[in-house]
Amino acid sequence: MLNRNRLLRVFLTAATFIAADASHGAGSASNQLSPALASTFAPSGTLRVSINLGNAILANQDPETGKPVGVSIDLATELAKRLGVGLQLVVVPSANLSVENVEQDKADVGFFAIDPKRGQAIQFTKPYVLIEGVYAVRADSPINTLEQVDQPGITVATSKGSAYDLFLTRELHNATIVRVATSQGVVQGFLDQHLDVASGIRQQLEKDATRVGGLRIVEPHFMVIRQAMGVPKAKGEAVAAYLSSFVEEMKTSGFVAASLARHHIIGAGVAKDGD
Repeated sequence: MLNRNRLLRVFLTAATFIAADASHGAGSASNQLSPALASTFAPSGTLRVSINLGNAILANQDPETGKPVGVSIDLATELAKRLGVGLQLVVVPSANLSVENVEQDKADVGFFAIDPKRGQAIQFTKPYVLIEGVYAVRADSPINTLEQVDQPGITVATSKGSAYDLFLTRELHNATIVRVATSQGVVQGFLDQHLDVASGIRQQLEKDATRVGGLRIVEPHFMVIRQAMGVPKAKGEAVAAYLSSFVEEMKTSGFVAASLARHHIIGAGVAKDGD
């Protein structure tokens, strides 16, 4: 009788550990997936992913093939693989068009900087990459600090609908914002229109400053851009939860860091818990 009781206790203990282990793994993306959920993600059987070529840290065109490449394409490819569906990249040149793709059901998933205005219709994951938003000015500009930018008479070039446009629209109360179509066109618009300041992601502005010469970056950054994935809120909580779990797994597994390294991206870091 004693041996039976002892065996019963061993069995119950083992069952407890198995249940606890299963519960621990329940948050992973693979364990949450079901055919119904995959169908909600991609009703057509093909996952339509909005890709913004306006953010050079996340996506670029391969100079040889002309196809989009970058960390956002790598993540989109992995997500479609896990869902067991095809992949269609819906490529646009700017952030605001990428947002429109998801809001207007032209895409099922997108890559965006987290912003409360966009959050009205889009459910964001936690960020997977952090990028700095900075100002650039002419080398002889009297502007040397962030505070000197928000002054009457100062004109600031920004990319229409970008994360930094939305941020600066809220934060600049005295300077005048001048919007151009794409982030790649900000510096050219700044030069052509004889504006005082150009705003954008650090990597793009540093690249442009090297290309045209005679520009410098105003330190420090004026914002940290939190890049995330997002889905329409209309797809429901289960889809949003799966995508959030997927992003966390891609960060913790080293997938995002490896992708940034593979594409030789400098000026962006993998987001950590609490970012």
